[in-house]
Amino acid sequence: MPVPSSATSSYPPLNLQVHTPRLTLAGASDELLERLVPVVRKGVAVSEPWPFDDPMSLYRESPEREWAWLRGIWAGRARVSEDFWRLYFVVVVDGEPVGMQDLIGLKFTTFGTVGTFSWLDPEVRGRGLGKEIRQAVLHLAFEGFEAREASSEAFHDNLASNRVSESLGYEPNGATWDTRRGEAAAMNRWRLTRERWAATRRDDIELIGVAGCRPVLGIGVGFGS
Repeated sequence: MPVPSSATSSYPPLNLQVHTPRLTLAGASDELLERLVPVVRKGVAVSEPWPFDDPMSLYRESPEREWAWLRGIWAGRARVSEDFWRLYFVVVVDGEPVGMQDLIGLKFTTFGTVGTFSWLDPEVRGRGLGKEIRQAVLHLAFEGFEAREASSEAFHDNLASNRVSESLGYEPNGATWDTRRGEAAAMNRWRLTRERWAATRRDDIELIGVAGCRPVLGIGVGFGS
């Protein structure tokens, strides 16, 4: 069932929805972002292992935290081309926004590869939702956009994220570095091919709004075939 909205947007990425039996990923409209502000205000980075130094800066004090978070999403929504796009989804569980899941394409029409980024309200972690939202967004990437490969990165001590990748069939793909709170930290890199995803793909995930969104991202008919 579609997430209730005041209107259908003229901007197709905002009409995208992915439904699983447990949750919905809904295009991050301003209406949904406003409902998610209280979660951001109370803080989503509350204990180790600390997440990325994301451009939306979830480490700042309120209200600068909410402002930076909103500005980051607004800027990202506007930066959409065949060379780069980032789709933002609000995670909705039982009608309530509880986090975000992003899907990122870099020269997607050339390489067919995507990356993912997510966070959840600390109060709903530990319930398997991290794996569920990853499966949902991967279904959109592989089934909806015909991706060839998906990548993921997680700090070496982020056991939850690394376990999700491993459980979904990703294979280790080297290591890299990033910063958190300004300090360098090692990261694991993961790679999931279309063939490995297809071997365990789910048949209970519904996609809405894909056909209207593909032209915005430069994805033509027959891409990936």
